[in-house]
Amino acid sequence: MPIEPQAGGPVALFLFAHQDDEFGVFHQLDECRRQGRRAVCAYLTRGTKGLAAQRNGESRRVLASLGVQEADIAFAGDVLGIDDAHLYAFTDTAGDWIEAWIKSFGEIGSIYVTAWEGGHHDHDALHALTVLAAQQLGLLPKVRQFALYNRKHCPGPLFRVLSPLAENGAVGFARIPFARRLAHLRLCLQYPSQTMTWIGLFPFVVLHYLLDGRQALQPVSLARLNERPHEGMLYYEHRGFFEWERMKETLRTWRSRHQP
Repeated sequence: MPIEPQAGGPVALFLFAHQDDEFGVFHQLDECRRQGRRAVCAYLTRGTKGLAAQRNGESRRVLASLGVQEADIAFAGDVLGIDDAHLYAFTDTAGDWIEAWIKSFGEIGSIYVTAWEGGHHDHDALHALTVLAAQQLGLLPKVRQFALYNRKHCPGPLFRVLSPLAENGAVGFARIPFARRLAHLRLCLQYPSQTMTWIGLFPFVVLHYLLDGRQALQPVSLARLNERPHEGMLYYEHRGFFEWERMKETLRTWRSRHQP
C-alpha cells in the first residue's frame, strides 16, 4: 500500500514493535505535546491473533491522552500482516515500509526506536531496520533509541526495565516531574489485553519512576548491529523465543540484498 506524502513542519517519529512499547517514551511523547511538536507513531506488528483490534484500541487511547492525533498513528503490522514475534520473517516488507514511511514526511526533527538490547527479538529487528533506513536517508544523527527491558547481569528469570545498556553509548537523561511520573504509571494500567505481561513489568516500572524518574535516550550506530547486544544470555534466548546467531544471520542476509 503506497504511503501518501505528509505536510507540515518537523515531526517526531516513533517506531514501536508492539502496542504498549510506547511506555518506554511516555515522557518524550508528552514533551512533543507540551512543545507543540507533531508526534507520529507506527507499530510494526499486529499483536497476538484475536487481540489485534483490542491492542490497537488500547494504544490509541494511551497515545490520545498524550496528545497524539488519530491520523498520526499507523498500524503497519495490520497492513503488512506481521504477527507479534514474527518481524524477523518480514525484513524485506517491513524495511521497505519503514523507509517509505520516513520519506513521506517533509522534515524530520527526530526519530525514536526501540533499543538494541536483546530483550525481545521484535524490538531488535525493528531497531536494525530503522537504523538501516535512517542511514540510507541520511538521518542517522536524528535517531535515538530507548530501552524497554534486557537481561544484562540478571540471574535466572529476572530482567532490567528502562535500563539503557552502556554498550549503546552515551545516555542523555531528562528528569520527569513527579506528577507526570504518576500520570505515566496510570497509563501503564491501560493495557488489559496484556495483563500477564504487565504483572511482570509493572513493579519494575514503579521502582524506576520512584527511584530514578528520568527518560533515557541514546544514539544509534551501524557498528552495533554487528555486535551481540550484551555479554551473557539475552532475554529472548533465555525465554527460548529466538537466538542471537539467527538474528545476526537474518540481518546479514537482508543487508546483503538491500545495502550498497
